[in-house]
Amino acid sequence: MLSKPARWWRAAAAVAAGGLPCLAFPAPALWWFAYVALVPWMLLLRSAPTGRRAALEGWLGGAGFILAVHHWLLPSLHVFLLPLAALLGLLWIPWALLVRELLGGDGAGGRAGAALVLVPAAWLLSELARSWQGLGGPWGLLGASQWQVPPVLRLASVGGVWLVSLLVAAVNCAVVLLIVAPAARVPAVAGLTGCAVLTGVVWLWVPRPEVSGGLRVAVVQPGLVADGPDSADRRFAAGERLTRGLAGQHPDLVVWGESSVGADLTARPDLARRLAALSAEVGAPLLVNVDARRPPAADPGTAGTAAGTGGSGAPGIYKSAVLVGPEGPTGARYDKMRLVPFGEYIPARALLGWATSVGKAAGEDRVPGDSPVVMDLPGRPDVRLGPLVCFESAFPDMSRHLAREGADLLIAQSATSSFQHSWAPAQHASLAALRAAESGRPMVHATLTGISAVYGPSGERLGSALPTSASTAALYEVPLARGTTLYVRFGDWPVGAALAVLAVYCAAAGVRSFRAGTPAPEPTAPRARTARG
Repeated sequence: MLSKPARWWRAAAAVAAGGLPCLAFPAPALWWFAYVALVPWMLLLRSAPTGRRAALEGWLGGAGFILAVHHWLLPSLHVFLLPLAALLGLLWIPWALLVRELLGGDGAGGRAGAALVLVPAAWLLSELARSWQGLGGPWGLLGASQWQVPPVLRLASVGGVWLVSLLVAAVNCAVVLLIVAPAARVPAVAGLTGCAVLTGVVWLWVPRPEVSGGLRVAVVQPGLVADGPDSADRRFAAGERLTRGLAGQHPDLVVWGESSVGADLTARPDLARRLAALSAEVGAPLLVNVDARRPPAADPGTAGTAAGTGGSGAPGIYKSAVLVGPEGPTGARYDKMRLVPFGEYIPARALLGWATSVGKAAGEDRVPGDSPVVMDLPGRPDVRLGPLVCFESAFPDMSRHLAREGADLLIAQSATSSFQHSWAPAQHASLAALRAAESGRPMVHATLTGISAVYGPSGERLGSALPTSASTAALYEVPLARGTTLYVRFGDWPVGAALAVLAVYCAAAGVRSFRAGTPAPEPTAPRARTARG
């Protein structure tokens, strides 16, 4: 039985230990730390005196993880971040119980081998559950901390960020076994060796994307614009000025960031004409992003198609990637489908609408789009564009779908100006490296205020990133690639494998529990022989 001071000490240690993995993500970007970041938390959980205590410390550690990785949301959510972290922290309870169950002994028998498989699978289960858009989406996945490690990015091309998370969690589990279970050193070393061999085999034998041609892409980052009634017009003018400086550099495409145009182009034909003239002047189409209320008459009601046009017919505020050529808007438009909870809409607004009074939550819900869109690039019939908007770049399935539909270049238009001096811009930019590696397609991450970055089809950075202090336009030589990665072909198979092994374990545990609770049958006495006569 723990004393009261011991209980409080362990509770505080759980919150702190759960927050440690945040150091592996940008901005600290200590990617190597991810391989031991879970160890203190797991050591605490394995020593929990009861399963109930392990569940509590798993919950507290999960809440600490959410607070640490998402601390930059405080200016927007304020006190609401605390109940949100407490809610999401519950997702780590099954993982915590498994850690105590499988790592709490001496590691003898098959427990160590089971731990090396089941503990990472349970960690992945928590990542999968919180990846639902309504719970904030897949931000801060453990595997995402490895965005700048080329051999690990190659693993992402095989099984996505999910496979990387499994590998990182398995290494942490093996380190715990090495520390606390001398009898389990052989399986622990075997597990570490297996992770290294898997990474090496994938690095040596999985084909790299086949480069075929290239594209000259310009990214326009206007920088911070002071808030005010005319801030949208001043931001547009800054983007216009920077784009005009690209004349004579012969780009194939110019990309503006999220919310770079603050009025619907149908309602403001003067802006459409200025964009068309700008496209003619630089000799390239512009992919801008319109964040504005769309009148019902502005949309013909056509559904999204691979050919390029798309959108919902409902009136309201949309965030849309719009392609504009010398003749004006080409008709290719993508409406953002996955909106940021609280930032762009409030889930269950009737119940949670009070969040607008304590933070910068959305005063009015944006309208989501209907379907993804792949756009044809004018002047380059061999190139098709796959646009995403803002935190949609965190979702592996969205970029995978665009690659399957024929996108040659992935583009994320983003704006993190609300979190300019936090870790958010660096975290967001790093996600594009993973999406590029998973899909085998280059990706452009274009923002209003930085960090803007461009990555090649293997996830490698191209050129220099544009920092949050920059107000500039930069031109990038982007290699295009053909072929299909294993992740694009087979999808989230590591998730299915993890769920399968957890289901087998739960079924086996259920059978053992049933047998243990069933009384042994009474021994049967031999039938008595009777004498006759």
